[in-house]
Amino acid sequence: MKEHFRQSMAWLHTWAGLVVGWLLFFVFVMGTGAYFKDEITRWMEPERPLRAFGAAYPPDAAMAELALDHLVRQPGRSEQWVVRLPNDGQRAGNNDRRGDTRGLMVASDVLGEVELDPRTGVEVAPVQVRDTEGGDVFRSMHYQLHYIDASLGEYIAGACAMLMLLACVTGVIVHKKIFADFFTFRPGKGQRSWLDAHNVISVMALPFFLMISYSGLMLLPSVYMPLPEMAVYGTQRADHLRFNAQLLQRREHEPVSRPTVPMTRVLDQADRVLGPGGGRSIVVSRVQGEPLSITVARDWGTELPITNNAQTKLRFDAGTGERLPVDVDGPGLQGTRWMAALHFGWFANAGLRWLYVVCGLLGCAMIATGLVLWTVKRRTKHDGAFAGLRLVEVLNVGTLAGLPLGVAAFFWANRLLPVEMAARAEWEQHLLFLGWGWAWIYALLRPLKAAWLELLALAAAAYALLPLVNALTTERHLGVTLPAGDWVLAGFDLTMLGLGAAFALTAVKLYRQWVTPHASPLRRHSAVVTPEVTP
Repeated sequence: MKEHFRQSMAWLHTWAGLVVGWLLFFVFVMGTGAYFKDEITRWMEPERPLRAFGAAYPPDAAMAELALDHLVRQPGRSEQWVVRLPNDGQRAGNNDRRGDTRGLMVASDVLGEVELDPRTGVEVAPVQVRDTEGGDVFRSMHYQLHYIDASLGEYIAGACAMLMLLACVTGVIVHKKIFADFFTFRPGKGQRSWLDAHNVISVMALPFFLMISYSGLMLLPSVYMPLPEMAVYGTQRADHLRFNAQLLQRREHEPVSRPTVPMTRVLDQADRVLGPGGGRSIVVSRVQGEPLSITVARDWGTELPITNNAQTKLRFDAGTGERLPVDVDGPGLQGTRWMAALHFGWFANAGLRWLYVVCGLLGCAMIATGLVLWTVKRRTKHDGAFAGLRLVEVLNVGTLAGLPLGVAAFFWANRLLPVEMAARAEWEQHLLFLGWGWAWIYALLRPLKAAWLELLALAAAAYALLPLVNALTTERHLGVTLPAGDWVLAGFDLTMLGLGAAFALTAVKLYRQWVTPHASPLRRHSAVVTPEVTP
């Protein structure tokens, strides 16, 4: 009975992974890039000024006073003022704005959001930058895909997350000695080697894979689990809006005015509870029937280790500075926020975000080794004559080597497309998919091993040469960014060099295995089309 159950789980594990493997690889690649979406955006907008890493700012209270001075001078009556102080530039945050990576202060009222110089409080004139979506492309494609309706993309991405979670659970069931296998790797053994590699990578980041797939499903409960909400509130759009209003505890507000309490008194109290510099968001509001208040809160998403709202935000009387009660989020809203913080790594500093990226790359490698293992196993079993084998092999080469090439084309397009070009941002994305699609066609027309070697070599060159293209087309190259201490821009170029080296090493390793140093020219040619593959 146990063996029959394990065999059933093995079948489920294999086909759950294969059916969505290529799409899941795309989702993982895009999601991994999204962890540094703001930094990618800065690189893709080279017109912006340099920013030294760890630049010093005035005291928080001084910056807050400058922002409030700006807001009180604006016409119209606003029901809420929001001031967001610049952070240390290390945490990703949950924002859709790009101010934090520019080192600016953000203030918003009824007229909208403006960026202020944190030292003078003067509104910063918008910088004319090239038309680009920047790193936001990685986030949107990660869960909404592209060229299809966003809602449909969310459903498809949710199905991939569900099958990913299923593959992780069934994979644990299938491998009786999963942790023992973690220490076992036998190179040069064909199918056995690919299985060892798949096992080692899977176990290495298994907690991350479980967390990322489960939390991804929990982020859009109204999309993936709508029946409870529909049963209680109804199925119409107005019912959904009523549900959101109650979930977010929205209340009627009155117009606000300039707080009379010094911000030093407020932020000193906040620092004692939230930690030094913990309150990066300052909200001035007046709930109907209550006095004017100031709410000081952590960056939303940084509260992962916190167990209650009293430790994430504080509320003060804007006239006296006395503490006021804080509206406590319900467990559902708080749980959703925690899942979002976990999934997107909003709470993580630069080092922990790099760990997220490494785990994301391990996820890509886990999917890749699983897909290759499927072909190696069936090539051996059916002597290379399996009907769908050629199709799967082409999809493997075109996706596993072609998608990274498409991402490199996306970055190249940002530097080479004319700045004045119409629909420029859309064409950057088009070139990503054109590069990926060309790789599929190339893999279809070339012998299998030749396609692997040539596409990997091309990807290596595309990434390694990107810093050179950057230096030839902009003034934001390593010769400028490194001396200036702008580690966001310099780090991007260095990361591209690292990716180029990784693809080059992979191509060299495969070349040495498939094309022996002492083979004759005729034998070298035959080696390229030999179907056997070893990692």
